[in-house]
Amino acid sequence: MKVLSYGYPKLGEKREFKTTLEGFWSKKITEEQFYEGMRTIEAQRVKAYMENVDEIPTGELSFYDFMLDTAVMVGAIPSRFGEYNGLDTYFEMARGKQAMEMTKYFNTNYHYIVPELESNVFKLLNNKPQRCFINAKDKVKNPKPYLIAPFTFLKLSKTFKKSSSAGFDILEPSKIEDEKTLMYFLEPILEVYKDIIKSLKTENVNIISFHDPALVLDLKDYEIKAIKKIYQELSFVDIELITYYDSVSAYKDIIDLPVKRIGLDLCSNTENLGNLKKYGFPQDKELIAGLINGRQVWRANLEEKLHLIEELSKIAKNISISNSCPLMHVPVNVESETKMDIELKKRLSFAKQKLSELKTLKGAYEGNPEALRVLQETKELFKTDFGKNESVQNRIKSLKESDFQRELPFKERIKLQQSILNLPLFPTTTIGSFPQTEEVRKKRSAYNAGKISKEEYDAFIKSQIDNVIKFQEEIDLDVLVHGEFERTDMVEFFAQKLKGVATTEHGWIISYGSRGYRPPIIYGDVYRDEPMTLNEILYAQSKTQKPVKGMLTGPITILNWSFYKEDIPKKETAYQIALAILDEVKDLEKNGIKIIQIDEPAFREGVPLKKKDWDSYFDWAIKAFRLCSNALPKIQIHTHMCYSEFNDIIDKIYEMDFDVISIEASRSKGEILEAFEKFGKWDRQIGIGVYDIHSPAIPSVKQMELVMKRAMKVLDKSLLWVNPDCGLKTRKWEEVIPALKNMMSMAFKIRKEA
Repeated sequence: MKVLSYGYPKLGEKREFKTTLEGFWSKKITEEQFYEGMRTIEAQRVKAYMENVDEIPTGELSFYDFMLDTAVMVGAIPSRFGEYNGLDTYFEMARGKQAMEMTKYFNTNYHYIVPELESNVFKLLNNKPQRCFINAKDKVKNPKPYLIAPFTFLKLSKTFKKSSSAGFDILEPSKIEDEKTLMYFLEPILEVYKDIIKSLKTENVNIISFHDPALVLDLKDYEIKAIKKIYQELSFVDIELITYYDSVSAYKDIIDLPVKRIGLDLCSNTENLGNLKKYGFPQDKELIAGLINGRQVWRANLEEKLHLIEELSKIAKNISISNSCPLMHVPVNVESETKMDIELKKRLSFAKQKLSELKTLKGAYEGNPEALRVLQETKELFKTDFGKNESVQNRIKSLKESDFQRELPFKERIKLQQSILNLPLFPTTTIGSFPQTEEVRKKRSAYNAGKISKEEYDAFIKSQIDNVIKFQEEIDLDVLVHGEFERTDMVEFFAQKLKGVATTEHGWIISYGSRGYRPPIIYGDVYRDEPMTLNEILYAQSKTQKPVKGMLTGPITILNWSFYKEDIPKKETAYQIALAILDEVKDLEKNGIKIIQIDEPAFREGVPLKKKDWDSYFDWAIKAFRLCSNALPKIQIHTHMCYSEFNDIIDKIYEMDFDVISIEASRSKGEILEAFEKFGKWDRQIGIGVYDIHSPAIPSVKQMELVMKRAMKVLDKSLLWVNPDCGLKTRKWEEVIPALKNMMSMAFKIRKEA
């Protein structure tokens, strides 16, 4: 039995990837130094693999995003970027002035660059798989090239069409949705993959790992037909087919594909295991059992996993064991956590520990005494409850249906709110955060290290709030924010205030590009024992006559962007968080705050990949938002969602019963608005994200005006707000100031013309 693994985090224990990438972007290091830094990071990843697994994946390390890498590999370069010339074009596609769209990868918080297929002309532009294999084959044991499979690449791509109605080219709101279109792109792209395989065969490659997570989505008959065609035509090499994030659809068809190995996720649910028991597994193939959860940080019950291996060995003749999905979704090394409660720490397993768990499982299966001792040690961790709170559980049990309903319907609420707020046409605001400068970060670090007092730190935060309120008033924004200078991260900040939740020192994972965040760890029942945001919000409101938004993070986002206990239903944990947020809403309400924004960017991300599982998720997810936002009718409730596919869940978003939703519309040139147009009866207010904050480029008045005019073709102008597409924390003031001034100029212009 072999130990296999994939997706080991590229960030590094000390965030070396971030340092190297941002150093290159800021021209602090040369291109050669950049490549040298990336080689060092790759060496760290290879070392972790070599100590624990039997084959080393090559080509996994991406300089920005693996879907972008695949697009470059097959020559899918949008014409607006001109001829491809290496890193300059690559990063321009990712984060330049005309950057490609970015959205969530399946149901994770990782953002990928959406490939744009302007035509079906492909060519092998950048043979990264061959290059990485050549670099590795004399240095490591059993190197194995890695590629995103053709079906997943096409499934996550977008076609391109020209639309004169909006005044500019827009991407189709849907991806490849019919057999004719799929085959139009599939035939030529398969030729590129064949060229890649041929080049690898000249290097005597043994097996190629194709990652095809789209096989877990709901599949149509023509898609299954296309999948069979793909693997039949590529079967002149031994293929390892890896799937993850859910159970495969069309199980019997998938296991009959002409591949040597098939990887199945046995952690996300029980369906793959059920299918293995019901339909068996081909004896001429190798089953890669995804036993160690790559999306949670809890140590595995190795005794249970060993029993499962023994059970699987009766079904499949050849078995290897692996993680259930890429390890990029967990931090690197739990041993870096020096301040964590020891009882919690010994229950945790980050990427490095998960590789060790796999190695231990193999040893235990083979009867190794040390591995069996470790297995017995972990068994004791599962005998005791941890983090229980009876009063929180009783509060959940006492919830009534009225707790999930606001007092008045939206049409009555909005009239009441407008009579109080008296906002102009196209109200302007921002999403919440303003630039976290080096000075802000240094002050926070000094305070956390005990180098400055709480009084000194609080005074500094107030000075930052003073400045940002003054700036917002100078450019004449209508609804202000306090800037969130006291917050490291929109989820981590609340996690530090909530009970039953822990935060980490070094538990970073990548969200997109070089942007990392530290997911909290929900280890027990969640509650709030004192106000979390009141001081800063009320101070900001005292400095202006304009409304200042109370800024909160919603329960679904806190849940989905945290690691949570697997032995507690997600519904229950979501309701616990919602009650804590509701307590904060009531405090803001009592203290005169008129607008409260409860951000839920992870609402779409949490949707199950298969539609048969949607109803149960939406039932509790919608209720959790309604529970935490159950304010008086006069309080205007905003929410924010960004970089998500809304088309197929717009009716569910509507049921959340907010007053205003702000969305991304800049990268997609307003394409997302088609979801609201097709909804038919949309009457809620919408903040149109006209400024792409993920790019350092400063949008022009004209660019933002085009997005708003696109919106006005879809929605009544009385419903529209103007705002950036996300928080401004990661941007610099020299970018933010001119961008927001342009945004305000655009807002004044369209008001005058309306």
